Amino acid sequence: MATRPRYEELARQLSAIGAVKRGLARTLPFDCPPGSAAVLTVLDRHGDMRLSRMSELLGVDMSVTSRHVAHTAEHGWLDRLPDPADGRCRILRLTPAGRELLGVLSARASAALESALADWSDDEVDLLNTLLARLRSSF
Repeated sequence: MATRPRYEELARQLSAIGAVKRGLARTLPFDCPPGSAAVLTVLDRHGDMRLSRMSELLGVDMSVTSRHVAHTAEHGWLDRLPDPADGRCRILRLTPAGRELLGVLSARASAALESALADWSDDEVDLLNTLLARLRSSF
């Protein structure tokens, strides 16, 4: 087990990761704020779902999720379809335009990371990916 100062340093480093997230957010198209990008990414990874599930996966309040979903739907990136199990609810589904935008978002994020980490070796990037995945699974 690591010593306490190491965990304290890890906490500081994780707090500073916000700068990386902000840098990646700057690569988003002007009409796609980070909340909309997150909605699209969750739908891509987890498939069709209700708003309540989206809110749970995003880890934000339903009202915040609803605003992100409304913006995303207004741009035609997702559809809100009637839920066959409960007509009062809606199922969120990516549209072809949403899938296309996801490709653009992925390409932009990859290019930004490639540029920022140009002096990193493939092994270092692989190690970072492995350790971040392990960190995520530990929570």
